Amino acid sequence: MRTDDMRDSQNVEDRRRAGPRMAVGGGIGGLILVIIVVLLGGNPQQLLQSLGTGQSGPSGPSVSGVGPGANPAQEKQAAFVSKVLGSTEDVWNELFRAAGKRYVEPHLVMFTGRVESACGLADAAVGPFYCPADSKVYIDLGFYDELSERFGAPGDFAQAYVIAHEVGHHVQNLLGISDKVRALQQHGSKEEANRLSVLLELQADFFAGVWANHAQSSKRILEAGDLEEALRCASAIGDDKLQMQARGYVVPESFTHGSAAQRVKWFRKGFETGDINQSDTFSEERR
Repeated sequence: MRTDDMRDSQNVEDRRRAGPRMAVGGGIGGLILVIIVVLLGGNPQQLLQSLGTGQSGPSGPSVSGVGPGANPAQEKQAAFVSKVLGSTEDVWNELFRAAGKRYVEPHLVMFTGRVESACGLADAAVGPFYCPADSKVYIDLGFYDELSERFGAPGDFAQAYVIAHEVGHHVQNLLGISDKVRALQQHGSKEEANRLSVLLELQADFFAGVWANHAQSSKRILEAGDLEEALRCASAIGDDKLQMQARGYVVPESFTHGSAAQRVKWFRKGFETGDINQSDTFSEERR
């Protein structure tokens, strides 16, 4: 995948090295600590630098080379994530503008292990996710290793698909689709709630394909084998494949993201058409 012409996003928050820290940036407690350090002959600037300002972590496009002991391979992934997010911003800003709407860019949070979001505390085991309450995408970059080693879906375009899918949920949120689906889920059976969840996820796959279509048209980002990487990834994380791997059998009624065939179908459709108006998974999947 070519990234030379892709810009870095300004909406990346790097919390990978955030740990328990004291809030020194403001308030009486911070002032007292600084005074104590001065009285003891210490350097208050070092205190402030070591403890930070009480924020979760650095934000903005500076996502590489943070702190000692940084993993070079993961820093490369972090820089890649920033470029992919920037590309989704360019595509969706233009598509919303053409439709007479305003695209509000989401933030993307990179974390390690666990993260606090407006949707609650989440563990890396849940995989990448989008939280509509704070309009942020969350990802532990270790997921990409799992994607390659456990699910057999390596490649940079497969990694880009994952981000584009979560951004697709943000698009749904902006368009009011997510709210409508959640309202319907609250008044239906568990099986109906699962069915609606599948349709929402398939639409996010379609939106990921739409992004890829327009990014390819404007920047020529694809190299040989890239599309196959994304399709392999979509298939690998289908509910039927995951259930068979975990249980040895498949329960379609419990699907929440769609089968491998469905996920491939809708990503491919988005990529081939690039037409957001063909995104109605809710009608077509009933046929």
